[in-house]
Amino acid sequence: MDTPASRPESPRPDRDRPDGCPGARQVHVAADGAIGRLRFPGGSLPAPGFAVLADLAENFGDGDIHFTSRGNVQIRGIRDVSGFADAAEEAGMLPHPAHDRVRNILQSPMTGRVGGLDDVSELVHAFDDALCADESLASLPGRTLFAIDDGRGDVLGEAPDLGLVALGGGEFELVVAGAPTGLFVPRERAVPALLSATRAWAEVRGEAWRVAESGLADRVIAMASEAMGVDAGEASDAESFAFAHPGTAQIGWIDQPDGLVSLAAGLRFGVLPARLARAISHTRVPVHVTPWYSLILHDLEEPVAEQVVRVMAPNGLVFDRKSTWLNVSACTGRPGCPKSLSDTRGDAAHAIAQARLPEGRVHFSGCERRCGKPKGGYVDYLAVGDGEYEVTSVG
Repeated sequence: MDTPASRPESPRPDRDRPDGCPGARQVHVAADGAIGRLRFPGGSLPAPGFAVLADLAENFGDGDIHFTSRGNVQIRGIRDVSGFADAAEEAGMLPHPAHDRVRNILQSPMTGRVGGLDDVSELVHAFDDALCADESLASLPGRTLFAIDDGRGDVLGEAPDLGLVALGGGEFELVVAGAPTGLFVPRERAVPALLSATRAWAEVRGEAWRVAESGLADRVIAMASEAMGVDAGEASDAESFAFAHPGTAQIGWIDQPDGLVSLAAGLRFGVLPARLARAISHTRVPVHVTPWYSLILHDLEEPVAEQVVRVMAPNGLVFDRKSTWLNVSACTGRPGCPKSLSDTRGDAAHAIAQARLPEGRVHFSGCERRCGKPKGGYVDYLAVGDGEYEVTSVG
């Protein structure tokens, strides 16, 4: 294997076309059929909902549930798009059809249970309600990403376009283009502040998809500041949030202060087979889908948690923090993507089995687009032919 070499940053992306982010009805057509995406703000979905996802995957798709880097899930290989969308809506998984593609809202998945400076789960639901109540925001691009971070810096590290971060003591800071702004608000004004920034972005974005690449972050901040009636640093003893990092999945057994257990499990290539989704549904506990191709089952009694690990670990859920699978990702590759030059996931799985990958994060890409690439540093395997890769270091 060649020694990884550094490569330059990618050029500014072309945004002279509408974004192609799928929803439940506005799907993306791939080589293996249509892709329909379902959004659960904050990644929150009660365990019984996984039985619904299993039904959708088996009845309309390829039998698997595919997690995304935004904490959403999608079904691939759909042939009956209207049937899929109708079934999702009937099951309550499409509550706001007009705003379907813009409900990309991350939250710190362990908020309110372990760590963090504030429980932000109620703020996530309140912002989702406010977002979907504003008809003018339905036209935002599906690439716009929101995040509400409880102060630990995990989802702020995902570079959201707009968001909030807890500072402690009931204080929050507005986040624009992935960075703190110095605009501080108390908890009761946090959602209106984020909504003001969202409306500002909708007004000025033009054809841009993301705030950071638009060059309009300062303008969005100024407009939000005016709407909030707050200047940077005004009326607050809080210091601007200073620490964020690309999040990584918490994996394994997590003791909660209330004596219950959270179990965090990684997914190989972010894929959850329908049979495992049905097993998860039987736990009947709160579950969070994370933006790191993992899920967290909360509030388990210890004996139940032990049984979950015994049953699900041999069937593909990754509870071992040291597993190589947690460091390796891949785009869809062949046969699902016509642009791919190779079966990236098959190649990656073979490399894992042969124990011939470098340490740290590794991503297999079938073409120059590098879909699903990690944030931060990683070793990039770019297909240049069937089973042949150019290896470079990124970051």
